[in-house]
Amino acid sequence: MELEADYIVVGAGSAGCVLADRLSEDGSKVLVLEAGPKDLHPMIHIPAGILHLLYNEKVNWNYSSEPEETTGNRRIHWPRGRVLGGSSSINGMLYVRGNPADYDGWAQMGCRGWSFDEVLPFFRKSESYKSGGDDDFRGRGGPLEVEDYRNILTLTHKFVEAAEEAGFKKSGDLNGAEPEGVGYSQMTRLGRRRGSTAQTFLARAKRRQNVQIETNAIATRLLFDGKRCTGIAFRQKGVDRQATARREVIVSGGSVNSPHLLQVSGIGPAAHLHSIGVDVRQDSPGVGGNLSDHYVARIAHRVRDTVSINQLSRGMRLLREIGKFALMGNGALTFGVTSAQVFSRSREGLSSPDLQLLFTPASYQQGVIGTLEKEAGMTVAVCAVRPSSRGTIMAASADPLERPLIRPNYLSDPDDMRVILAGMEQARRIFAQPAFAPYNVAETLPGSGVKSEADLHAYVREQGSIIYHPVGTCKMGEDPLAVVSPRLAVHGIEGLRVVDASVMPTVTTGNTNAPTIMIAEKASAMIIEDAKNAT
Repeated sequence: MELEADYIVVGAGSAGCVLADRLSEDGSKVLVLEAGPKDLHPMIHIPAGILHLLYNEKVNWNYSSEPEETTGNRRIHWPRGRVLGGSSSINGMLYVRGNPADYDGWAQMGCRGWSFDEVLPFFRKSESYKSGGDDDFRGRGGPLEVEDYRNILTLTHKFVEAAEEAGFKKSGDLNGAEPEGVGYSQMTRLGRRRGSTAQTFLARAKRRQNVQIETNAIATRLLFDGKRCTGIAFRQKGVDRQATARREVIVSGGSVNSPHLLQVSGIGPAAHLHSIGVDVRQDSPGVGGNLSDHYVARIAHRVRDTVSINQLSRGMRLLREIGKFALMGNGALTFGVTSAQVFSRSREGLSSPDLQLLFTPASYQQGVIGTLEKEAGMTVAVCAVRPSSRGTIMAASADPLERPLIRPNYLSDPDDMRVILAGMEQARRIFAQPAFAPYNVAETLPGSGVKSEADLHAYVREQGSIIYHPVGTCKMGEDPLAVVSPRLAVHGIEGLRVVDASVMPTVTTGNTNAPTIMIAEKASAMIIEDAKNAT
């Protein structure tokens, strides 16, 4: 049976759930298609359960990049949410807006309406911040509940203290008027549980009769009448189906799936589409290009005479933490991945931070993602948050179910290595401060012996990893490589928009979930405005 709605939202992730909620508020019929299942997996709702989701094929696309010389010819794991809530259902729950300079930079690149002053109202609209902050910056009545950590381990306090000793200014709110310096992390959480967009925005939309959600529905191609997108074809439980949009189709599949769907539907670089046997409907050379992501190098230390998450994750201590979670809604099971951060500059002369140092009171087995060490430890992930390197995501064939080729091209621009090495020096300086002296045993990763530039380069290339923030593959703008306009309408096609992290022309300074939610809030307002103007 063919479905019909005013709006079809393809993908129920961080952006799609927001769209479903906002676009249905006025009674418009909204159909949401999600490739994955409902968010019933119990580990989704326990914040510390993220370690059980990074490779879980039931809720995760489990993509991987192609081997590249710049990162030791490794395939790097790319987890992406494949479940209601998308990656907001499997991420580290960190709420980071980025720096005002990010959005002012977008506006200067031709993205009219996207300066910080213009996007701030949508950040505020989306959130309900529970822990104070400045009302000029923070929202109080939005669906997304944001709060500080309920329990903070001694190591996290010592990291903040040590960073101040190392010369970094203390910020009372990294998402407020002071987005630079050292500060404590904030999380998207609903009480003791994860506050994904499925549990916040989509939960509201579900209660409306004009919202229809179809899970296990994999989009296979966009449908057209000439240059107008009229609907979507999808496969659900082995059956091919179609849905028609009376107003618009909104692609919200994320930075991997959105450009891939456009390409297999005939929107993309003409030469590439011809090479894989896809008829060209719109030559759009930027689709799948401009890929940007956050690459990190980790510094880990063994600690003594204090508790890290390592000890809390096993034995009797774990049982006690389970009891705290069940009875009081606090304890280690409510932790996200990062408890404190530093936003800093790699050199003088920069107008805003280009580094993020993410502190975790835990350490991991080398080479084993998500497996905690048995002995107590702590880690800083050093991230170049404004990388210059760019990659691609391209369809491998005309088959919509064949996975695209992910070539991030990490570290291809030498400046990214320079920034990471500067951040490693800053992290080592923080660990050497007096605040850590009673607890610090030794650097275990990369190890105190790794000092020369050649050794550091090798470590970053061969042992570096990512923190899963791909953006930019359907970037907005008015230049020849822009895929969508500043109103997120696909250039050259009517009735079609892309709304997700893929539209970012550059990656934001920090984690990308909060900016993606903001993008969907702003997009919803623009879509509703355009519909009123059309009538």
